[in-house]
Amino acid sequence: MSNEELALAVAMGLIRRFEGFRSRPYLCPAGVPTIGYGQTRYLDGRRVRLSDPPISQAAAERLLLLTVQRTYLPAVQRLCPGIDHPERLAAIIDFTFNLGSGALQASTLRRRINAGRWDDVPAELRKWVWAAGKRLRGLVLRREAEVALV
Repeated sequence: MSNEELALAVAMGLIRRFEGFRSRPYLCPAGVPTIGYGQTRYLDGRRVRLSDPPISQAAAERLLLLTVQRTYLPAVQRLCPGIDHPERLAAIIDFTFNLGSGALQASTLRRRINAGRWDDVPAELRKWVWAAGKRLRGLVLRREAEVALV
């Protein structure tokens, strides 16, 4: 298994663990319509709507894999090109899936990664535990799972 394949497998495991599977559209804690494993968009770019039909777990798995391969892995590789450990790459893919590439791009986290200051990365990850003005236990746990990989 290549480093990239390992990173994808680990990242998808984190995403599955923290997003969980929901066949029907729902509002995530930030109030965004979501389906499957935390997906807010379909492969064709359409936003998930609460009126959308449910999807199967197999369809959600495919959507997750293709979204991570096509969107989040390339975004992380572009924004943080020096990540050379699959576990670190997986952690940052999970972070980016959860918060978006814009959050990564504008973050001190990215600056620390690109400077090779990995000792500073855990503290930066731990800052990202808020949604809609509330500190969420699920985000605290997710950031700690990412910290364990970096």
